[in-house]
Amino acid sequence: MPRLELHAIRKAYGAGDARVEALREVSFVIDDAEFVAIQGPSGSGKSSLLSICGLLDVADSGDYRFEGRSMSGLNDAERCLLRREQIGFIFQRHQLIPAMTVYENIAYPLQLQGESRRSIKPRVTTMLEQVGLAHRQAHLPHQLSGGERQRVGIARALIKAPRLVIADEPSASLDHTHAHACLQLMRELNQQHGASFLIASHDRFVMDHCDRVLQLADGRLAGDAA
Repeated sequence: MPRLELHAIRKAYGAGDARVEALREVSFVIDDAEFVAIQGPSGSGKSSLLSICGLLDVADSGDYRFEGRSMSGLNDAERCLLRREQIGFIFQRHQLIPAMTVYENIAYPLQLQGESRRSIKPRVTTMLEQVGLAHRQAHLPHQLSGGERQRVGIARALIKAPRLVIADEPSASLDHTHAHACLQLMRELNQQHGASFLIASHDRFVMDHCDRVLQLADGRLAGDAA
């Protein structure tokens, strides 16, 4: 069963002369553990597509299936629960909680799910080792480099073992060296944890880490290449 299935997804914003067609009949499938990029110029529909796939927004029409289950009939509470349990997000600007340490930022998604401190500690400890930040776990975000903050964001996205990870321009705020290291880390963790990745990026070198590249243009799927 595919991880994601999108069929004829449409999304528009505004009305009348101000109406903008963000997505027009977009259809594609992403399999388990696939590492897929979305590429396209600004305004091509990348952010709208990520929001729908991440259950932050809903399509106007079409069908979106997550592991075979249609998302179109879910209410806000059901989408929120599925998003919290099954989807991880990696943001361009990290969006770490400033008053929380590295350890606490990574543990936070598990706390939201009501897990006990006893069950959280070994999982966070293992994740810290995987992302190479065990020695920084007591530090606050402002005490970290940009690359380290991004690794915390990656760890936070993966700690709950999501089925899907959404990454929006994850390398945009990093220099080439740190961007390459973070993309390599995402790829390694993708292979270890089996999560499917959907990454929006303008960076050409990001494509070298991906199984496939989806090309968007004017809200339409213009290409799908391995």
